[in-house]
Amino acid sequence: MNDINIHFTRAEFADRQQRARERMAELELDGILLFKFEDMYWLTGFDSDGFTIFGCMFLGIDGQLTHLARPADLGNAAYSSICEDIRIAVDSQDAPRSGQIREMLDSLGMQGKRIGIQVDTMGLTPRLFLEIQAELDSWCELIVAPDFIRELRLVKSPQELGYLRRAGEIMDKVMKQTIEATFPGAYEGDIYATFYDSLFRMGADLPAHIPPLGSGKSALNLRYTSGRKHVLNNDQVTLELGVAYRHYHAASMCVVLTGPDISERHLKMHETSVIALEAVQSILRPGTTVGAIYDTYRETLEDNGEHDAVLTVCGYTMGATCPPTWMEQPLIFAGNPLVLEENMSFFTHMILNDRNSGRSMAVAEQAIITSDAPEIITHVPRTPIIRN
Repeated sequence: MNDINIHFTRAEFADRQQRARERMAELELDGILLFKFEDMYWLTGFDSDGFTIFGCMFLGIDGQLTHLARPADLGNAAYSSICEDIRIAVDSQDAPRSGQIREMLDSLGMQGKRIGIQVDTMGLTPRLFLEIQAELDSWCELIVAPDFIRELRLVKSPQELGYLRRAGEIMDKVMKQTIEATFPGAYEGDIYATFYDSLFRMGADLPAHIPPLGSGKSALNLRYTSGRKHVLNNDQVTLELGVAYRHYHAASMCVVLTGPDISERHLKMHETSVIALEAVQSILRPGTTVGAIYDTYRETLEDNGEHDAVLTVCGYTMGATCPPTWMEQPLIFAGNPLVLEENMSFFTHMILNDRNSGRSMAVAEQAIITSDAPEIITHVPRTPIIRN
């Protein structure tokens, strides 16, 4: 098979599969049904968004590796995956997916075995899960598996870190160009066009998340909303942007103020958001818990008089993801016990929304955890961004 279309060595894929099988052995699983794109990509290089309709991969404890893919995905599988056992999942009223999964498992000698199934994924609908559960009842022991492959993916390999750094380099350039396209009178659609045009020209992938971009009242929206408008004088424009390189994501966030009149409230919010970001980045070290990161964020905002702006999450890990979101667990929230390790990557956002005054402010950057100070891979200005 021609390896030109995979982004990691076969040795790295083999190591990942071995570590996954070792974890399966600890869980006493004979195999696992995978429906999460990110895990399939990590284990085999399989690159497709066909999971939105159907896609399944089986990983067996004894070396089995099988794709069950719709005909529309066969090209992607042959182009991008190192898996050589590819089965066709036909689209037919008379051939339910659950039955096709059972046939695949039967051909691999899995009857009566202990089979795990992923449920924390966009690739498996509740209806299909119930159908699989009914189909395999008494035929094998079906176990809802913990999300252990995602956990294995948290610590990045040198090649993965290289892709994250490249995504960060592109993100910094894209953010600079997008800020330059933001000024009074600019159309939000043109700002978006600058963002997408820039990332494509630099060889990046589409981000898995639709980046939120809004001015005026919609600057407080932390999710994408439909409908474009023009930026005004004395306006605020929130840019929460992300790009991907080989699906590995880097993001940053800032708010552009247009002036000519800049409110003291905006300036104070910006000052506080920078203080909070630097406080959080100062503890991004191995041994710190994710919950402790959140506590630092919350305490810093409260110490600076922003009690009402505290959100329940102030960031999350980043890696290779597919639509609809670039966000992955662990989210940074109170009490999260996960301990940071070297070569993890986190996006930390300090967002202040003052809903009483209708003002918004944010700064956010992404970092790689090292043995000492974090390596910041995306950068936003630490001074207020004012575009007259």
